[in-house]
Amino acid sequence: MHPRRSAQEVLLCDLCETLPLQSHCELCNINLCVNCAVKHLSDSSKRHNVVPFLHRKSTPNYPKCPDHADKHCEIYCEKCGVPVCSTCALFGKHKGHDVSDILEKFSAKTESLQKDLEELETRIYPRYKEMASNVEIEKAELETKYEKLTTDADEQGEILHREITAIVNRQKSAIAEMKTKHLDALNKNTEEITQKMAELKQIMSDLKSILKSNDVSLTSTYKSRNSELRTLPPTVRVTLPSFSPQKINKDQFNEMFGSLSPLSINTEHGDTMKSAEAVSSPPVKPLLDEPRVTATIDTGHRPLYSVSCLSEDQVWTSGNNNTMKLLNLQSKLLTSIQTKSGNYPTDIAVTRDGDLVYTDTSNNTVNLIKNKQIQTVIRLQGWIPLFVCCTADNNLLVTMTSDDYKQYKVVRYSGSTEKQSTQFDDQGRPLYKSGLIKYLSENRNLDICVADFDARAVVVVNQSGKLRFRYTGHPSNTKESFDPAGITTDSQSHILTADYVYNRIHILDQDGQFLRYIHCDLRDPWGLCVDIRDNLFVAERNAAKVKKIQYL
Repeated sequence: MHPRRSAQEVLLCDLCETLPLQSHCELCNINLCVNCAVKHLSDSSKRHNVVPFLHRKSTPNYPKCPDHADKHCEIYCEKCGVPVCSTCALFGKHKGHDVSDILEKFSAKTESLQKDLEELETRIYPRYKEMASNVEIEKAELETKYEKLTTDADEQGEILHREITAIVNRQKSAIAEMKTKHLDALNKNTEEITQKMAELKQIMSDLKSILKSNDVSLTSTYKSRNSELRTLPPTVRVTLPSFSPQKINKDQFNEMFGSLSPLSINTEHGDTMKSAEAVSSPPVKPLLDEPRVTATIDTGHRPLYSVSCLSEDQVWTSGNNNTMKLLNLQSKLLTSIQTKSGNYPTDIAVTRDGDLVYTDTSNNTVNLIKNKQIQTVIRLQGWIPLFVCCTADNNLLVTMTSDDYKQYKVVRYSGSTEKQSTQFDDQGRPLYKSGLIKYLSENRNLDICVADFDARAVVVVNQSGKLRFRYTGHPSNTKESFDPAGITTDSQSHILTADYVYNRIHILDQDGQFLRYIHCDLRDPWGLCVDIRDNLFVAERNAAKVKKIQYL
């Protein structure tokens, strides 16, 4: 065994073989003492990379040449991008190609691999591990959450069952009462007839006695009552009641039962969140070339501000007075309710349960009307509620301004509990401009859409409150102002907003791209809503009318 290789001996320099080694040339792959390292570096005929021996990289395993079994590939062919042996480079198929030292390539590639490994170990893998842990936690909670949804559906079903049972019992009670009255009338008629029959029997018996007696006095004094008795007692005629079952409107029944918000599965790509709905999409409804007005409702509100659909043929309306009116398509007043404060409501909305919600800026409250009873669900301090909408999961979204009118935000409420507040963008700038007219709506993809009248823009943020886009009017109409008042969304995720000055409705897709206008001879369009069949209702502010428009 060579003395330098013995485990009992000090490792020696590969060149002088006398002095202990201290350095290593990675390009030449030799071990050097201090003196030999200086001499080695003085050889300028080729490149060197001398490092302390303890910091040397492991010696690479040269691949064997597939064409020359006794050769190792110690050269790198730049043209072909593969290791080659010296014979192939000088005389074989790689002759004339640009070549380089394979150790240089190996060193650069090793450094790149080391960086990859470091990033994988310290950054990428821990994030995957964290994500996997979060998914497992979510999976563990999934059963409980979906069980609650099922329980909620069962409870709603029980409520409907109880209501239907109560209705059936009331009908049966009414039927029993009618039956009793009918029977009483017939019994009374029977009594009258029975009395007359008893009287007739007595008269017939008396006549027989007179005829049998041959008494001249009795016969001469007899007075006939036959003409009187020929008139029969009145006959009771009763028309049986009939039951007229109404045809069940499945759409209305489903709407009354309630609905599930769409399942939204968010897939994160880097720092960009993209939403994709995992439920079946609604049937595609193309836009009509010529939208048409199918009904006009005279509300009596002057001016008229807000409209909210209760059903396809009933809408709640409000204006510059303290009365909110429920009207049908024939302008018939079905119900009217006055605000608790006596001041006019700033905005109204219908909940998933069919109850009415209104905001009152005079006392900073949001109020719920259930069975004609008003209850305050939100009372603000330091903030004034403006406009309101009901979300897919039956929460409330409210636009509001601070008491000094310098700050504006959108707040999500579950009952009276604040769940989310959206006020600034990622750079800390206000999302909404100062002013009081800020109608809003939640889109089917759960975006929050605000018609910022004072900013002359539709501001759309995602479910988390991150700004998605601003729409400031048709791109080609740069000279025309854009004054958005009311806003609503439909089953196709279209965004519809009322352009008050130019008497038209802008239709956008969910990403803010303009699709077309709706005109329909509108006058001062203000509040908007759509019903379950995507009919659009437009409140004409100064005309005090609501127009129902088919546009899909």
